[in-house]
Amino acid sequence: MCHMTDMVQQLLTMRSKRKWQEEEPLCEKHSQGLVLLCEKDLELLCPQCKVSSDHQDHPLLPIEQAAARNRRKLESYIKPLKKETEHAKMRCEVPILSSLNVKRKMATWRKELQSEFKEIKYFLVKKQAAVHARLLTEEKDDKEKLTENRRQISDHLSTLQNLLNEVTEKCFRADLDVLTGVENTYNTYDNLKTPAVFSYKLKKESLSFPPHYFGLQGMMSTFQEDLMLDPETTHPSLIISRDRKNVIFRMRKPHFTDNPPSFSFYPAVHSCEGFDARRHFWQVEVRGTGALFLGVCKETFPRDSLISPVPQMGCWQIQPFCSSCTTRNTEVLQVAIFLDYELGEVSFYSLKNRSYVYTFTDKFTEKLMPYFSIEPSSQAVTISIVLDNNHVKLLCIVKA
Repeated sequence: MCHMTDMVQQLLTMRSKRKWQEEEPLCEKHSQGLVLLCEKDLELLCPQCKVSSDHQDHPLLPIEQAAARNRRKLESYIKPLKKETEHAKMRCEVPILSSLNVKRKMATWRKELQSEFKEIKYFLVKKQAAVHARLLTEEKDDKEKLTENRRQISDHLSTLQNLLNEVTEKCFRADLDVLTGVENTYNTYDNLKTPAVFSYKLKKESLSFPPHYFGLQGMMSTFQEDLMLDPETTHPSLIISRDRKNVIFRMRKPHFTDNPPSFSFYPAVHSCEGFDARRHFWQVEVRGTGALFLGVCKETFPRDSLISPVPQMGCWQIQPFCSSCTTRNTEVLQVAIFLDYELGEVSFYSLKNRSYVYTFTDKFTEKLMPYFSIEPSSQAVTISIVLDNNHVKLLCIVKA
């Protein structure tokens, strides 16, 4: 029984060995087992290939040793390949993220354009109603004037006809009758006044858009001003740096001997440049926490009294509130001011959504100065005067 078991085991071993030999790749030229690797050509060789001229003087390694060496080399590729695969996955996400970003930007622009078109539509409806009302008023006034002129001419014609009849009749009367009442006839003739024919002159209405309907970019490129702060007008609590780009806000007891021309009661400063003609545009960015005022004031606006900075006193300003802006927050308040001196307008715009905010309308007779002011209760506030979205002047107001 044991002998039979040994025979079966030998047969299985021989069959397995024969099967391995049948599956083992053979040299195509010599039909022998491949037992070597040429390191130079990375080609598998049989014993007969070893002595051929094709691989003379080439470094040869046994299969096991060559496999171990190349396995180690291949394993060294795994880590960088995995890293590159992750990078490739991340790069694949970039177009997707870019596509989403483009989609968001397009949606924002569509919303802005829709808002601008809505505003223009509202302006046109309002403008049409105003023009229509003016035309009706002018038509009514002209009709009344023409009617009154016609009545005057008609009365004058009646007077002429009556006088003509009277004179003609007198000419054919007796001498005594001709002279009777002749003085009245002469007076009537001498005092004749021919009424002027009413000459109407219609004023043709035309559609004129305010500057902001032509786009902020146009105003930026055409009327942009590069402002500098005036240290001579600086409130005692404001300290301007030498380059006039920074100012620090420090609450101090008011005193009036440092600089008489400066603002004494309101923490304020205005620019060195003033304007008494044409159009001017400047931009302001605000970061921080607090309340401030932006606008223009007359050059002669009192800086050493408690006069309220209101239009009646020569100061046109708005209060862009910035309570949610903190030094840790990236939110920026962007405001643009447009002065049309001849038209008598100071307009304010939000650059964040490129929208119109408010316009003061008045008659300007003096030089106007760009005006910047803050509330004493404000904390850290930074105001930047910018040129076409690029910082050129920096005004920092920091509560110490």
